[in-house]
Amino acid sequence: MKKILTCAALSVFLLSGCSFNNKFGGIIKVNDSIITKAEFDKTFDKEIDNSVFKNFGGAENFKKTEDNVMYRVFREKVVKELIIKALIEGEIEKRGIKVSKADIEAEMKSIIDKVGSKEELNSILKRRGVSNSEFLEDLKHQIAIKKLINAIGKVNVSDAEIEKYYKENLKVFTHAEQVRASHILISADTLQMIREVKAKNKDISPDELNKKIEGLMQIQKQKAEAVLAEIKANPDDFEKLAKEQSDDKASGERGGELGYFEKEVMVPEFSQVAFSMKPNTIYPSLVRTQYGYHIIKVTDRVAPGTRPLAKVKDEIKYYLETTKQLDMLKDLTAGLLKTAKIEYLEEQYKPKVDIVQQANEKSKK
Repeated sequence: MKKILTCAALSVFLLSGCSFNNKFGGIIKVNDSIITKAEFDKTFDKEIDNSVFKNFGGAENFKKTEDNVMYRVFREKVVKELIIKALIEGEIEKRGIKVSKADIEAEMKSIIDKVGSKEELNSILKRRGVSNSEFLEDLKHQIAIKKLINAIGKVNVSDAEIEKYYKENLKVFTHAEQVRASHILISADTLQMIREVKAKNKDISPDELNKKIEGLMQIQKQKAEAVLAEIKANPDDFEKLAKEQSDDKASGERGGELGYFEKEVMVPEFSQVAFSMKPNTIYPSLVRTQYGYHIIKVTDRVAPGTRPLAKVKDEIKYYLETTKQLDMLKDLTAGLLKTAKIEYLEEQYKPKVDIVQQANEKSKK
């Protein structure tokens, strides 16, 4: 359920954070706004950084050439996203929606409260390579999107709707035995190492490759053993070391926190250990999986059962509200597309299926 809610919230955020005022190097004109080549490249690079396909073949998948199928697919996807963003930005301006300093301060306070401190927020931004100015600009646009949604109409979710959703999706709230765990990962992915070594030395022999991989594995194991030794000496430093040392950056930002999970969710080697542990204990040895060496801490165990409605009511309400808001935003976008004037200043960026034509055809169905 938590994953569903996060995805819904992120969907709103993904529709924000883009400026269309630069009229130099334009590739697409959307009504009176210009999408630039620089904006396309920046969005495209972010898109592939978050793509699972990047792990299969690496950067070769995304060479910006016309004979590269993957590039053409992602180019069309990014173009459509940028056009929709431009239309939404235009609607925000048309409605006179403004973001005040007080709005930004309130949103900033909310974020800081969630991550724990201003220092922790700055640390997260630094690890993600996001500057303070970029973050503030994105935050401003995120607030503008929220205001636009509120301007479209008020969303109400009744108790009856919440109860109906709960009953129809009871499996979502029913769980097997769960543990709550944290980990520190020192990466030792053999396949990834082989790819990286071969990329640097394409003529390396099998024997040399094996020796090189064995050496790299030993280095990572020694690093993991050193971190485990630090934790054994000072168990309270687990979160600090997770943030500093873990190669799992997503959980590392949360002090290694993985949340609650069932046995089948994790790889067998990890689950077998985690589900054998008592709460508030750290496993005394390294745990080896296909991803590398793990240091595991278990903080809670939950017996099988179903979460009662009272415990999940607020989650369901938030999810239903967000879903309705996104539907309203989609309807608004569809309406804007029908009347949009889109000019492709560079032919290569024109999608195979015209986005305006597609919107008009959908509305006729």
